[in-house]
Amino acid sequence: MQVHRWTSIDHEVMSPKIARRVIHSERMTTARIYLEKGGVVPRHSHDNEQISHVIEGRLLFEFDDQSFEVGAGEVMEIAPNEPHKVTALEDSMAMDVFGPVRTDWLSGDDAYLRNPSEGS
Repeated sequence: MQVHRWTSIDHEVMSPKIARRVIHSERMTTARIYLEKGGVVPRHSHDNEQISHVIEGRLLFEFDDQSFEVGAGEVMEIAPNEPHKVTALEDSMAMDVFGPVRTDWLSGDDAYLRNPSEGS
């Protein structure tokens, strides 16, 4: 058992308009993702199932065949290996939960988040 405090977790700046705080457990990863208006998470996919709960603001999730605007209090479910892109329509914060653990984030293999010009 362990208690985590978001205020004690490093605020990692990924790009000029995106930052995150991350907790990895044995089987899951959860993160607070902070996006300034106009911030873009470029198109990518991952082996993890993802639940993205928008806490503040409004995000546009774009998939190959459809798009969804998701606002505060709404949740986007993303299947494993589903390519997607996310754009902040206003200053936003989302709580993302991934299963299993995001090993790419643990290993630092998350360049798509660090280079906002790719895939936007």
